[in-house]
Amino acid sequence: MHEKLKGGEISDKKLACLNITLGYFVSVVVGCGFAKALVTQWKPKWSFLSEFIAAFALAACRLEVQTISEIGQWAGGLGQDVTLTMLFLALTVHGVIMQGVTGNPSVTLMEYLQKETGAVASSISIVSQLGGAQLALLFAGRYWAMELTDMHMIKVMMMTQCSSSLNVPLIQGTITEVVSALFFHMVDLSLRRRSQLLRIPILALLLTFLYYTGNAYTSAYANPSLAYALTFNCPGHTFWEYAVVYWLGPLIGMTLALFLYMGNIPLLFTKNLLFSKKARLRLPKRKTAEEKSS
Repeated sequence: MHEKLKGGEISDKKLACLNITLGYFVSVVVGCGFAKALVTQWKPKWSFLSEFIAAFALAACRLEVQTISEIGQWAGGLGQDVTLTMLFLALTVHGVIMQGVTGNPSVTLMEYLQKETGAVASSISIVSQLGGAQLALLFAGRYWAMELTDMHMIKVMMMTQCSSSLNVPLIQGTITEVVSALFFHMVDLSLRRRSQLLRIPILALLLTFLYYTGNAYTSAYANPSLAYALTFNCPGHTFWEYAVVYWLGPLIGMTLALFLYMGNIPLLFTKNLLFSKKARLRLPKRKTAEEKSS
């Protein structure tokens, strides 16, 4: 009887924790979706504001997912299955609500390398994305400080001693982020002309898979502003060590993906080094004079 009561208490605690977390996600998504709609309608040329909102929404949701991953198992009964499910749902909803913007500096830099945006516009967008991530960190801190669940209460106690996502040496971590960004951007480029109904869930599934496989290394963020919010404030490494892994790594991976996909970097050189534009046709061999006479 005592075991049944204890099991019921755990289930109730888990359900309450899930409800509060879902409420947080819904609040962030609805609020950011409404803000983006206003910006798009009133100031359509101010794309950097939309990038700010997109980066804020993504970082705010990922911070809660990170909390579930770190503490949820023993504070709220939320296992890895819940973490991965919530991450996939958050990424999918973010992709639907934030169509046209990414909140990812690597994507912004790729557009600049493709000559789709100018240097000034790209710089402003990147600063906005980092600003949105920083605001998300402050917002999540205020939310955790409300201590709505045991999980959040413990998170507040651990905020000054948070666990770094960089769990491997610098070189190995950089390689992990390079490979993660390479895969992400290659798939993203391949799906650019596909339907959003196909593109969004595939990218969300890919990012979830990268997180799952890279969690023991760097968490495979493949997003500099997201990494800035989730791990740069954690002790264990210097700012520049984090910058090499989470900023330089995705930049290298993105550049490699663009080069492998297009064969060139439009901003740097236009000559295609990998693919030939001329169709190679095999012409029939001409018969020699001896063959004709025979």
